[in-house]
Amino acid sequence: MPSLLLDPFAPGLARVPVAFVNVYLVGRPGEPFVVVDTGLPRAAGLVRRAVGARFGAGARPEAIVLTHGHFDHAGSALALARAWDVPVYAHPMETPYLTGRSAYAPQDPTMGGAIAFLSRFFPSDGCDLGTRVHPLPADGSVPGAPGWRWLPTPGHSAGHVSLWRERDRALLAGDALATMDLDSWTAQVTKPRVFDRPPVPFTPDWGATRASIRALADLGPAVVAAGHGLPITTRAAERLRALDGAVEVPVGHRYGAMPALADEMGLVAVPPPVPDPVPLRLAAAVAGATVAAGLARRLA
Repeated sequence: MPSLLLDPFAPGLARVPVAFVNVYLVGRPGEPFVVVDTGLPRAAGLVRRAVGARFGAGARPEAIVLTHGHFDHAGSALALARAWDVPVYAHPMETPYLTGRSAYAPQDPTMGGAIAFLSRFFPSDGCDLGTRVHPLPADGSVPGAPGWRWLPTPGHSAGHVSLWRERDRALLAGDALATMDLDSWTAQVTKPRVFDRPPVPFTPDWGATRASIRALADLGPAVVAAGHGLPITTRAAERLRALDGAVEVPVGHRYGAMPALADEMGLVAVPPPVPDPVPLRLAAAVAGATVAAGLARRLA
């Protein structure tokens, strides 16, 4: 398999890039393992090929663990759970979005930048895993992954979790933060390794987000891998501490002053949307181009 599809970056950890998001394989070859997040819809075949390349033909994980249920992290969860006949684990606060009971808070695309523009084309729906989804154990353990613990890191979603291995201070942060500048169009291709805030349009609680980043920084991780970007293995603790306190809250935008509210049943309330001028500008540009093309044809 080309290395592009499988990136071992620390003992017992491998990254599987799926377009702009990451799937992680947790476990050493020849031993039990789990899959953390599942990437976009229709990525099941790619993830299964990566699993086969690392663990052998016919290998299947002990479980799938979701950091949260957004479409780019849980998009292939049902297909993979069915193919492998394994359970899916998530925080109980994510259950409404993983059983079809609730949609997530609507994205806010108004702050500008690459991920904000692209978010206009992304869904805010959850998915329906039915009876395959189970709550993570209350004791903090991760089923199928000895030595790992899950940590609540809400903000990007109400039930977001990160995974932590104390013995070598390895952190799988999901979308509690990013290891790239998601607002930069250039970084979408080059992916320089920098700590940055999570995907802004899909983050509806910035107070909780900043508290979660602070809690992760306090761990002093040596290795940090996130849902978006490449793993950071050099001066990770120092660089993450620099992010703590420097997170830019999108003031003046939908969730800048007031968070979305959620409970165990799902989304409860959201602040009102702010005007989004881009669709009108695009419509005006298309109309102008159409008129110009018509005039050019008449004058030809």
